[in-house]
Amino acid sequence: MNKELSVIIPCRNEVGYIRECLQSLLDNDYPRDKMEIIVIDGMSDDGTRSIVNEYVADYSFIRMVDNPAKTKPEALNIGIDEARSAIWMRIDAHAVYAKDYISLCVKGLKEKNVDNIGGVRYTRSKSKTCIGLGLAEAVSHPFAVGNAYYRTGSSKPKYVDTVFCGCYRREVFDKIGKFNLKLLRTQDREFNTRLLENGGKILLDPAIKCYYYARTNSTDYLNWIYYGALWLFKAKQYTEYSMLSWRNFVPTFFTLALTISLIAMFFSPAAIVLLAIVILPYSLFAIYFSFLLAYKHKRFPLIFAMPFIFFSTHITYGLGALSGFTLNLGSKIRRRK
Repeated sequence: MNKELSVIIPCRNEVGYIRECLQSLLDNDYPRDKMEIIVIDGMSDDGTRSIVNEYVADYSFIRMVDNPAKTKPEALNIGIDEARSAIWMRIDAHAVYAKDYISLCVKGLKEKNVDNIGGVRYTRSKSKTCIGLGLAEAVSHPFAVGNAYYRTGSSKPKYVDTVFCGCYRREVFDKIGKFNLKLLRTQDREFNTRLLENGGKILLDPAIKCYYYARTNSTDYLNWIYYGALWLFKAKQYTEYSMLSWRNFVPTFFTLALTISLIAMFFSPAAIVLLAIVILPYSLFAIYFSFLLAYKHKRFPLIFAMPFIFFSTHITYGLGALSGFTLNLGSKIRRRK
């Protein structure tokens, strides 16, 4: 343990983001002699490794470790094994970090007597189009993501069920183990749930800030939404801990209610009433928030783009959740046989 802090960056094919991420960490006000930065690379083939190697050559406290498995939980566990410090911080390559991000995390972890601390993840877009801007807004808007405070923000520090990335006391891993290798997604949510179930505390401090670059391609964005929900709902196959909260069920029930209403219309025209009960209030909220976002950004086309983005987000999430639930149910039935 020859450092105070180990900064772990799991990544694969992040050529468009890794340089800016690393530079933001170097620009932080935290003393460089007290930290190490370890990039756990999943055998990138897009030029990411060349960029990382530039930083490795220039800074003795930065190194790169291979992750032949190419999965995020494997990268995180490699990072735990490689770390040489009492404090362990996860960093996402898709984000840049405020100049006091590291120091506030370390200070808060020490002074607040918590096991994990994080801040608010503000969302940016590298695209100048309305769709790109709209996707970035959807990632952090309360209408789209509910009470995920690390996305929507908070006026004061509060205890939460999870944070973005996270800064942990090293002894946490000795107490509850590492990340679940079977969870290709949501492994951080499962770990934080496990931490809480074992008496740990997770604090969100809005003074801690980073800026996340959202996906700018609609297909990539919807795939990300779908598989995030699918893994969250199928995770029960691989863990005893339930990670679900009401914010995960709302879009699921909306999708289910909408599907049932549409199917029912084939059997009874009266089912249109049910459809109206489902879709009209939703549409009013979607249009209202779209107007607010269009006014905020002074981008009139957002009035038309955001309802579609909100709807696509919720339906895709709901379909992913229902798929995950079905897979989990099928797994239970097979085990009983």
